[in-house]
Amino acid sequence: MAKAGGGGGRAGGDASDRGHLRQGPPRVPGHRSGDEGRLGPGRGDRSIHAPVQRNRGGLRVAVLRFDEVNVGDRLPPLEKVVRREDVKAYADASGDQNPLHQDDNFARSVGFPGIIAHGMFSMAHLVNALTRWVGDPGELTSIKVQFRGVVFMDETLVAGGEVVAKDDSTRRVRLSVWTEVDRAGQRVLPIKNSEAELQLG
Repeated sequence: MAKAGGGGGRAGGDASDRGHLRQGPPRVPGHRSGDEGRLGPGRGDRSIHAPVQRNRGGLRVAVLRFDEVNVGDRLPPLEKVVRREDVKAYADASGDQNPLHQDDNFARSVGFPGIIAHGMFSMAHLVNALTRWVGDPGELTSIKVQFRGVVFMDETLVAGGEVVAKDDSTRRVRLSVWTEVDRAGQRVLPIKNSEAELQLG
């Protein structure tokens, strides 16, 4: 593996830069903040990614090639304004009806200003950013994330990442990935210290 050097955009860092994330309201049972979310490899057979472009609903979509990627490349940032109706739709689809994501009064009772988005809601946005960049969702073979903060309604959630390693023998690419919001002028990382792996053609 060829490994990248240090970079200001990576979501890593030592324990000292995570201190502010330990402050705030106590953890509510059932909420995944601080847990890990994973999308593992081996979900079904994989085809050989020979063509540079694929048909998708009549549209030709460019598929990222291994030789086009370099260590240090950044994932194009993808923004999403977090709306109450989107969080409600996610709760209904996922079955996670924790009142922390539904009931402002409950959220305020545990110290938040209002409801917060599910951790997996943020992870889904990150996966969307990765698959848009790659062009073929099947080339995202794994993602491992750590939820280290919360996302409030009407905040702009930005997914980001940076290529940190390439393996010429396997054509695998590893990225450091994160999500961020601007909160009162401060950069907050709800997902950080996280990695994704791609298998490119």
